[in-house]
Formats: sequence, C-alpha cells, structure tokens
Amino acid sequence: MKISTKGRYALRIMLDLAMNSKDGLVPLKDVALRQGITLKYMEQVIHPLSQAGYLVSLRGQNGGYRLAKDPSEYRVGDILRVVEGPLAPTACLAAEQNECPRASVCPTLDFWKGLDSAVNSYVDSYTLADLLPRDNVEMTTDR
Repeated sequence: MKISTKGRYALRIMLDLAMNSKDGLVPLKDVALRQGITLKYMEQVIHPLSQAGYLVSLRGQNGGYRLAKDPSEYRVGDILRVVEGPLAPTACLAAEQNECPRASVCPTLDFWKGLDSAVNSYVDSYTLADLLPRDNVEMTTDR
C-alpha cells in the first residue's frame, strides 16, 4: 500500500484548515501558498473532501473553506479513504465481501487480513487534532 500525493495533500490541507480557520473561512489560494500545492491540483483534492461533508465552503470574494467539525472528530484513516479509496493491501480485501475464488484455499489470506487490520487500526487511531502542532492543540472550532 502506498499513499498517493492526493492522500498526502488531503491530510496537509485538512491540517492547514484546522490551524488557520479560527477566524472564519480560509481562501484556497492561501492554503495553496502555505502548502506549496498548485491551486488546480488542490481543487481536485478538495472536491471529494467537500462531497464527504468534511468541509464547509462559500464561493465569492469573501469565500473559502473551513472544517465542518472540530479537528478531534476527523480520523486520519477516514480522510485518506475519502481520497484514496480502501487502504487494503490486496485487491481481494478492497471490497466488503472477498470475491476471490481462491479465498477458501489461499495460504496467504490471513497474512493480508492482518496487515489490512494493522494499517486501518493505525490510521484510525489518529485524529487531525493529534497531528496539530503543539501550539494549536487548544484550538476548537465550535461547530
């Protein structure tokens, strides 16, 4: 399993918004500048996060983005799954039901299941609040 650039950027964008939206909406161009991400690519990353209800947005001159909930309510694994899809190490574990015809005789299936469980448990054990720099830890967003 490899987290793509889109997944890494999604996490950086969400953290940036958690750190910088205390006073309201944050223009996307400001996040792009701070994070060194092109605005065009950032819009591709923001779209699925908005669709998932993770962000509040407003268009126009005073528009921008902010988190829809407190940073402590976002698990890192959920953010990654929104932009990456399943984090399964093998295709047979990516769907809810394993449809591999060899599943009943596969000698490696338990190994892959264990790896899948370890990865998902790890990424789900962290929230955005856990990743915030220490000087931002007391920030809440009262939504």
